Amino acid sequence: MEAAARRRQHPGAAGGPGAQPGASFLQARHSSVKTDEAASTAPFHLDLWFYFTLQNWILDFGRPIAMLVFPLEWFPLSKPSVGDYFHMAYNVITPFLLLKIDSFELLYYYDEYLGHSMWYIPFFLILFMYFSGCFTPTKAESAMPGAALLLVAPSGLYYWYLVTEGQIFILFIFTFFAMLALVLHQKRKRLFLDSNGLFLFYSFAVTLLLVALWVAWLWNDPVLRKKYPGVIYVPEPWAFYTLHVSSQH
Repeated sequence: MEAAARRRQHPGAAGGPGAQPGASFLQARHSSVKTDEAASTAPFHLDLWFYFTLQNWILDFGRPIAMLVFPLEWFPLSKPSVGDYFHMAYNVITPFLLLKIDSFELLYYYDEYLGHSMWYIPFFLILFMYFSGCFTPTKAESAMPGAALLLVAPSGLYYWYLVTEGQIFILFIFTFFAMLALVLHQKRKRLFLDSNGLFLFYSFAVTLLLVALWVAWLWNDPVLRKKYPGVIYVPEPWAFYTLHVSSQH
C-alpha cells in the first residue's frame, strides 16, 4: 500500500504511467555506475566490431561486385536480385550480432519501434544509442587496445562509402555532432568514453576526414558539379567511376 501511494505521488517513478521512455534503463545504468565506480569497465568488443566491419564490407560494398559475378540468368526480373538477397541477409544477421552484447539492452526497449528494419535512419540511431552508453567514470580505462586501432581505418572507410554512396551526409554529420555534444556534456559530469565509444568516435572522425578529402579532390570537377548542383556537394563513388574510370577503358 505504501509503495502504491508513493507511485501515485511520484508518477514519473519506474513503472508509473508518467515514466519517460527508457527511464528505468537509464536509472539502472547510472546506479550501476555509481556502485561499480572502482570496477573495471566493459572490455572492448573486438569480436562485435570485427563482425560488423566484415558484414558491412561483404553485404554492402560487395553487393555490386556480386551483381557482376553472378549470371543474370540466375536472377530473372520477376525474382529478387542478388543485391536484394544481400539486403535480406543484412537484416537477418544484424539482430543476432546485437544479441551478442549485454550493452545493447536499450535496443531491446526500442525493438518494438525499430524492429529489424536496418535502413539508414535506424542504423545511425542505433549507433548513437549504443554510443550514449559507452561512458566510464575512470579516464584511465578509456583506452583502445592495439587490435582495435587496426579496425578504425576499415571501419571509417566503410562509413565513407556509406555516406557518399547513399547521399546521407546530412544524417551522418548530424549524428557526428550529436556524438560530439554528448561527449562534451558527459565530460562535465566527469564521464569519459570507454574503448568501444572511442572506437566509434574515431571511426566517425576518420570518415569525416575522408569525406572532406574526397570533396576537396573533386571540388573543381565540372562534370560532377553539373550532376550534383545542390548546396551540399558530396559526389558518389559510382558516379566518379562511371564518368572517369570506366570511360578511360
